Amino acid sequence: MRVFVLIFNANTDNEGIHTIRIGDRKKILMFESQDDALRFALLLEAQDFLTPTVELIDDEEIKEFCESADYDWELVRENSDLAIPPEINVKQTEWQSEAENKDTGGNTLDSKQIPQDEPELSDSELDKIRRQLEGLL
Repeated sequence: MRVFVLIFNANTDNEGIHTIRIGDRKKILMFESQDDALRFALLLEAQDFLTPTVELIDDEEIKEFCESADYDWELVRENSDLAIPPEINVKQTEWQSEAENKDTGGNTLDSKQIPQDEPELSDSELDKIRRQLEGLL
């Protein structure tokens, strides 16, 4: 079965997949619906998280990756309750040492390096995102 996942820095050497940290475990969300994956990506963006790309991937490939990385996975079924990202996003990514990463939960990236100096969004950009999110309701 083909599913949609969220990828950061897609098609680069620094590509990473979005994970959610629950305690000391990490989980990858696999969306049946592209619309649900796009909504989740917009919610991440609205939380000032990096903007992911929604990519179509075979679910077996994700499950194999999860098994090799000791991650969990969850299938978000189409027409199910809307998946909402945790309110806490990690400030540090996997490429930094665990001692530096003081967050205990939330969104994270499985990636080598993501720049931490992201420019802030202008008011007009925030208004545009807000309108997009309101349009999803």
